[in-house]
Amino acid sequence: MAKSAERLPGTSTRLRTRDDGCCSVNFLKYVLHIYNVVLFLSGLVVGGIGIWTVISKHNYVSLMTTSTYPTLAYALIVAGALAVVGSWLGCGGVTSENRCVLLIYVFVVMLVFVLEAGVGALARLYEEQVGPELKMNLNRTFLENYAVRRRETSAIDQMQIEFKCCGALRFEDWVVSEWHKDENVLKNGSLVPDSCCKTPTLLCGRRDHPSNIHYTVSIDFQPANIFANIIVTLLDLKRRKIGCIYKFLETTKDHLIILGAVGLGLSVLELFGIVLGSCLYIKLRHDFDD
Repeated sequence: MAKSAERLPGTSTRLRTRDDGCCSVNFLKYVLHIYNVVLFLSGLVVGGIGIWTVISKHNYVSLMTTSTYPTLAYALIVAGALAVVGSWLGCGGVTSENRCVLLIYVFVVMLVFVLEAGVGALARLYEEQVGPELKMNLNRTFLENYAVRRRETSAIDQMQIEFKCCGALRFEDWVVSEWHKDENVLKNGSLVPDSCCKTPTLLCGRRDHPSNIHYTVSIDFQPANIFANIIVTLLDLKRRKIGCIYKFLETTKDHLIILGAVGLGLSVLELFGIVLGSCLYIKLRHDFDD
């Protein structure tokens, strides 16, 4: 219950009470308790999305030329963990009305805000850069590193199986790759790696017939006008870009959109925590008005 304003005996000086102003201490505590529950749940969501991103793309990190993508995911995991810790810290500080704990809580929420907003902004920026980056470097990785570097070889095999594709751009590229220059490959007569096959088995890559491997057709067809664009859309020609580059790029962009939306969207939530925590911190001061 709010207290009425008190005055010092024999003076006109009014004592500042804990419930002065537009929001009482009890009201702020009640709202912050609700907010901390939301903060805790959002931390679990953010951390979960970060972990999901790391797990789903872990094997393909070696195929990327920069560490931006995994860095964004790990930053989200850290932000989620801090949000969970901050929510418990906030509950303790609010319940005990400990200004020192509240101050730490506000700084933790600020850090979560910076991390989430940074991830959101960088994800949106990297979304525009990842396309040219992959198109420039992934084909070279396929041609030069397959069967040369174990990590890249494993990642490429898994990519071709998961995305049902063959080659970075087209399956014919394999015959000019470092892999195809190997004596054993030439001796066995393999035209594509076994991971290109619809049912991968030993030496199945000796047949490059559409019934045996995932055919890769790369068409950079740009419609000349709106009518041509309608025809392309109806015939689904655009979806014939089924090289591993295009499929990997599509899923990567989808993940970046999710990271950006989560980062920017939930960073707004942290602003409320910063404001509410600061208000309660100030409200708990015991000083006098002149």
